[in-house]
Amino acid sequence: MTLQETINSDLKTALKAKDEKVLGTLRLMKAEIQYELTKTGASELSDTAVMQILKSNYKRRKDTALEYDKAKRPDLSSKEIEEAEIISRYIPKEVSEEEINIAVKEAVTQLGASGPQDMGKVMGNVMAKFKGQNIDGSKVSSLVKQALSAS
Repeated sequence: MTLQETINSDLKTALKAKDEKVLGTLRLMKAEIQYELTKTGASELSDTAVMQILKSNYKRRKDTALEYDKAKRPDLSSKEIEEAEIISRYIPKEVSEEEINIAVKEAVTQLGASGPQDMGKVMGNVMAKFKGQNIDGSKVSSLVKQALSAS
């Protein structure tokens, strides 16, 4: 079963169960997928494309929740966090900071990187290593900067 089919199936289940929170979030995800289908003219998206949509929506919700926290709006923040948790069910577990650190150190050694001018090469190497996995690019960037400034 593809990721798109799984979302559609879970949408039907949430509709039958009258689970409004899950239903609303999955409807939004389905609408995003439908929009992408319309844009590309395809009949179905690959799991990779659907995963990209889910990841961007997950990140958007997390960022929005942080903004609501800063604005002292816990009611809106908690709603965004709930939606992010529902979306996270369809996204693989995020790569840990420890795993990223190990990969960064290996890349720096492997490429002989010595300063900030090598950041692009190291970033490219690390991101390629975790291709298809759930990895936060800003976290990778931060760890690469730390590693290159230390060397």
